[in-house]
Amino acid sequence: MKNLKLKSARAELDMSQAELAQAVGVTRQTINQIESGEYNPTIKLCIAICKVLRKTLDQIFWFDEEKLLREEKSIQERVNV
Repeated sequence: MKNLKLKSARAELDMSQAELAQAVGVTRQTINQIESGEYNPTIKLCIAICKVLRKTLDQIFWFDEEKLLREEKSIQERVNV
């Protein structure tokens, strides 16, 4: 699942993927993979990202499971029509 919250928080600070990556000690590709949902970061990396972006873990990495289920159901309904 894409992490649009991370991308949005980064954009609020006018920070590139490369800048965030350098600040937390990973590659730009790692940040890209987190944002695109291809990589699940360690809790240590999540905390480092949140500190740099001045956000909480909940604000960046918590997903509302009920909302996700509703969205999945809605997508399935559209596909099955």
